[in-house]
Amino acid sequence: MALTLDQIVEEARQWPDDVVAELVDRLMLAKHGVSDPALSPAWRSTVTRRVEEIRRGEVQGVPGEVVSARIRKIVGR
Repeated sequence: MALTLDQIVEEARQWPDDVVAELVDRLMLAKHGVSDPALSPAWRSTVTRRVEEIRRGEVQGVPGEVVSARIRKIVGR
């Protein structure tokens, strides 16, 4: 029986960040023949560090809706 997309996402939420990054990298390579340069080891390290800073409460994330509104304001939309 195949897993649903929701089941896959829920399972992946329980994985360490570096394992999720590796999965994304492999999917990009399998589907498009290239991996995203943003998933380089240096970028993965940065992402992992930033996620941990948020989890520890050292920094606060900005909701996507707020970021999108700021971008629309900047580009005049």
